[in-house]
Amino acid sequence: MESHVPVLKIALLGKIPKGDAARKEFTDWKAGYREAIVAKVPQAVFLDGDLITDDNGPELCVGHDLWMVKHADVLVVDAREKIGAGTAQEMVFAKLWKKPLVSVIPRDSHHRKSNLVVAGTNIPDWIHPFLFVASDYVGTDITDAAQWIASFAQGGTKTAIKGIEAFEQAIDMFERDMVEMVARYQAQGW
Repeated sequence: MESHVPVLKIALLGKIPKGDAARKEFTDWKAGYREAIVAKVPQAVFLDGDLITDDNGPELCVGHDLWMVKHADVLVVDAREKIGAGTAQEMVFAKLWKKPLVSVIPRDSHHRKSNLVVAGTNIPDWIHPFLFVASDYVGTDITDAAQWIASFAQGGTKTAIKGIEAFEQAIDMFERDMVEMVARYQAQGW
């Protein structure tokens, strides 16, 4: 009797060309992501936002992409370059539905800087705060991310998957740790 390995539904989130002209210059990043993930997780199946086009109308495009996010087992964000509004929104909805979210953010890229100095303080490995808070894992490349997904699929990762409360916890931390700033804001009527 053949044993059945359940599929792992993975949604690929990231840059999609807008319009026919942009598509001519587009190098489809998703193919390499699928290949790297399937090498580690053979039971992976994929959906992405490029499977519907904007000529279907805004509501159907949003509905498609959020349906995909809601029904995925794991979401993978290609953040090697600056992400767009749709990808950022999809990440928040992934947390609303408590979906594992893996972001690929290479060192010294748009959303990740080495030794970034802010207000005189060196941050050795700065990751964009919104991407960091939303992500359950930040990989430096797709091979790294695929390894985390394989471990997750086998129950090997000890990472607690974040839900929407990750954002509430950030607000609570701000209120607790930045009392003087909160007081200044409240003095202004906030």
